[in-house]
Amino acid sequence: MANIGTVQQIYEEFGKGDVPAILAHLADDVDWEYGGDATGLPWLQPRRGRAQAAAFFQDLAALDVQRFQPTTLLESGNVVVALIQLEAVVRATGRRVVEEDEVHIFHFDDRGQVRRFRHRLDTHRFWLADKGQ
Repeated sequence: MANIGTVQQIYEEFGKGDVPAILAHLADDVDWEYGGDATGLPWLQPRRGRAQAAAFFQDLAALDVQRFQPTTLLESGNVVVALIQLEAVVRATGRRVVEEDEVHIFHFDDRGQVRRFRHRLDTHRFWLADKGQ
């Protein structure tokens, strides 16, 4: 159950805006947004390595996150799945997006570092908000 504690810590650090502390939990070659294609949204792009994962947090500044609440954490082996309640406003357009049960998937290596991470959410809804629609 150590990995679930790491995810809880990552979320606490996210709430504090402590990106360096979050990055310390990632493997050097972390596969961020693994298995996905380009979405047209700067914050939801496939990335490789800690430096590119750090760019995710910079790109996330396009959103004014008004509510970020992990509600459920599930762990099996080296995988932790989190369900998140999210409300955010796209700063450029003022469009609000609400995600109920946004899914975060963390895969850990044997050292307890995140080696793969992925968001599962309604990318179309975010894309429309980003385009002002």
